[in-house]
Amino acid sequence: MTRKNLYAFGAFFMTLLVSSSAFAADAPLSSADSMALWAAGLAISIAAFGGAMGQGKAAAAALEGISRNPGASGKLFTPMILGLALIESLVIYALLIAFQIVGKVGA
Repeated sequence: MTRKNLYAFGAFFMTLLVSSSAFAADAPLSSADSMALWAAGLAISIAAFGGAMGQGKAAAAALEGISRNPGASGKLFTPMILGLALIESLVIYALLIAFQIVGKVGA
């Protein structure tokens, strides 16, 4: 291990050691609050995964259509962008719902 890597690992672990006190909670969470936080995290992770899969499939289908018929690229580009925007809006809605769930914890 080089000296540079040793310094990098040392700085990383010292940061973790020192910052752990900054994340200390005032009081333990109730089980309902803990479940709400897990639900918010799970909701946004599922939404992000589903949105990424949907956007990947939409882009792949549009690129396949363009590669098969380059003349249709103008007709495929606008609906693809619109579809990607709608898919992303669903992920943003899930993010807003997750924020609302987290906002109710401790209130």
